[in-house]
Amino acid sequence: MAINLQKGQRETLNAPKFTIGLGWDTNTSSTGAAFDLDASVFVMGDNRKLLADEFFVFYNNLTSPDEAVQHTGDNLTGEGDGDDESVNVDLAKIDPRATELCVVVTIHDAEIRKQNFGQVRNSYVRIVDASNGNELVKYELEEDFSIETAVEFGRIYKRNGEWKFEAVGVGQRGGLQEYLNKYN
Repeated sequence: MAINLQKGQRETLNAPKFTIGLGWDTNTSSTGAAFDLDASVFVMGDNRKLLADEFFVFYNNLTSPDEAVQHTGDNLTGEGDGDDESVNVDLAKIDPRATELCVVVTIHDAEIRKQNFGQVRNSYVRIVDASNGNELVKYELEEDFSIETAVEFGRIYKRNGEWKFEAVGVGQRGGLQEYLNKYN
């Protein structure tokens, strides 16, 4: 049975191979433009910085150099039920310098399209055990981000030899470049 997390809550991950599933629905946008959300993962070391540029996994770099983090591809519309984008993780393959995976969702061309997370509903991040398909943890984002165009959904981090998930839920204005500036 999955554990439903609240913002700031942490839970130990006992599955070495799992999928990070992200889902959302969009409200009807008055801009008339398509609504494209993008999931990204930053693989970082102790200094909370990317191990190298290639450890930034997103729609233009689907696999980390160690092949431990693999994005399944860009969903341009968010249509349909279930996860809209997913990232497969194999902690047995992860670079030994890695101590944190930061999971971020941004709105592509948000400023140009006049879009923000206030127009997004039913958003969540969940972790599913790859060995049996069981949902381990789920974090539903409930806050109203009326001006934010990017949200750090959660982070997976290593402490005392154990990997844990923390429900973060922190939004910011700006796009993917803001996170690159922060973590590079």
